[in-house]
Amino acid sequence: MRIQARLAPALALLAGACAHYAPAPLAETPALAPALPVTTIGTPLAVEDVVALALARNPDLIAARTKLGVAQAQRVQAGVLPNPSLTGALLPLVSGAGEGPAWNLGLAQDIKALLIYKPRVRSARAATAQVRADLLWQEWQVASQARQLAVDLIAREATRPLLDEAVRILGHRYAVTQAALAEGNATLVTAAPSAVGFQQARASLQTLDQTQAQDRHKLNALLGLTPDAIVPLQPVPQLLPFDVAAARAAIPSLPARRPDLLALRFGYLAQDETLRAAILSQFPDLILGGSESSDSSRVVNVGPSAQLGLPLFDRNQGNVAIARATRAQLQAEYAARLATATGEVGALLGEMEQLRRQLAIVERDLPAARSAATRAAAAFGAAALDERAYVDLITNRFAKEQEVATLRLGLLDRQVAVSTLLGLGLPGVTTLGLADPGTRGAAR
Repeated sequence: MRIQARLAPALALLAGACAHYAPAPLAETPALAPALPVTTIGTPLAVEDVVALALARNPDLIAARTKLGVAQAQRVQAGVLPNPSLTGALLPLVSGAGEGPAWNLGLAQDIKALLIYKPRVRSARAATAQVRADLLWQEWQVASQARQLAVDLIAREATRPLLDEAVRILGHRYAVTQAALAEGNATLVTAAPSAVGFQQARASLQTLDQTQAQDRHKLNALLGLTPDAIVPLQPVPQLLPFDVAAARAAIPSLPARRPDLLALRFGYLAQDETLRAAILSQFPDLILGGSESSDSSRVVNVGPSAQLGLPLFDRNQGNVAIARATRAQLQAEYAARLATATGEVGALLGEMEQLRRQLAIVERDLPAARSAATRAAAAFGAAALDERAYVDLITNRFAKEQEVATLRLGLLDRQVAVSTLLGLGLPGVTTLGLADPGTRGAAR
């Protein structure tokens, strides 16, 4: 009873230090909100407002952020020292000339586990840094998608009055020519131009509606909203000023600014430490300790103990080869990603220069097309112009207007893409609080 009284507090302390199970059921309904937060309802959102909402509400980002908790838990586990081993036995006397039961008690520690402790901890720290950099890169991607969708929705919606005007004007001519055709006052040749022009204008408006609906659904999904939720947007896509020269100057600093490149560098560092641990594990298993024992004649022996593994077959050569090959793979992946990132930015900047040249040409031709359409309307009203010429000139004006809108949208899209690749207007990697992964000490 006295022994039980002494052991009870120790057992209670051990039980209190142990982890306990608690159920965590899965969600049974989708976590999609039917509307924006009350603070934003009815207020037209700027592009950057949409980006901020996406970073705060995106379901994929919310799920991805839990990976950081897993990585931090793994880092804690890697920093736990290996436990010593306690052995003991009690051998009651069954027969013979002994005076009492024999017993033995031993305490031992795995020395090899201590040798690989530091590289294992450094690898876990680098792996945690990699997860944080990956998470920041995913935030960049979500911010880019939100910015791209908001810009596209606003810019395309600005072209709706133009398409509505085209449908109205050409629809009126189509109704007039169809009525004349039905009365026998026009031929198919006369009615064909207005029919073709009206159908093209209507198809363009329908395509706009379809594209807008698709992008609104994508934006709602990005913001964690139901498909029918309303996201009011401002009428003009306001973006940060874009400097092509500054963008080109920022390309050489990509390895220090892009989270995906930093993640690969931290992953390489983690694998480098894993290789160090694998090489250290080639040394034989060594367990040191001490023991005390007593035989049945009550003779007590006390002394050190050692256990040494003989590396005859397994010298950890397989794990060393795997770690070395994995490090080489990560090295090649980093080089490929760096080349791709640099090439993407250069290609997009080249496309922007081409679009600017094309836009300048179309904008130069647009006033002439508008003037020709205005004169055509006056001449057609005075019966000085035939149906085909009138419809062609009106259609050409709307085509030029749409071409200008398309080129401007293309420029905006590429500006958003370049800004994402360079991290312009996005959270910088300094927010990670990480050291430079280019040195071994960065993971300490």
